[in-house]
Amino acid sequence: MIDIIDYASLLEVGKQQPDPQRFLFVFLQASLPDDSSEQDKQRFASGRGGELKAIMCVDKDLAELTNFADLVEESKQMQQDWSIVLIACLAGKNGIPATSEDAEQPLKTMFEAVQNGGSLAKYLAFDKQGDLLNFT
Repeated sequence: MIDIIDYASLLEVGKQQPDPQRFLFVFLQASLPDDSSEQDKQRFASGRGGELKAIMCVDKDLAELTNFADLVEESKQMQQDWSIVLIACLAGKNGIPATSEDAEQPLKTMFEAVQNGGSLAKYLAFDKQGDLLNFT
């Protein structure tokens, strides 16, 4: 069994699953509220704190995914600056991959979790440099 320590190992784990995997991506933008204190501003400048806003989402078949640099490059086409990407997987059934239509509700659930301040701990999260983050 492979531990997920980076994006490459996530893709490898996806390939090892018994059913084909569809990857769900929700891109987040970190920002500071207008009423932030000086301490909040300093924490944010050091890469901590702030609030997250979901700005775009996409689903991809595992066969469409290559590496994190390609994901970042492709996201630039959307012309939306993001800070963090949440990732979840949706398994197919009986060897048949899940479709984009199957992914709509789970993506909506992920998006709403961010917008409503829900727990993000059940999703994998990476910053724009490809570092695995931990929401605890």
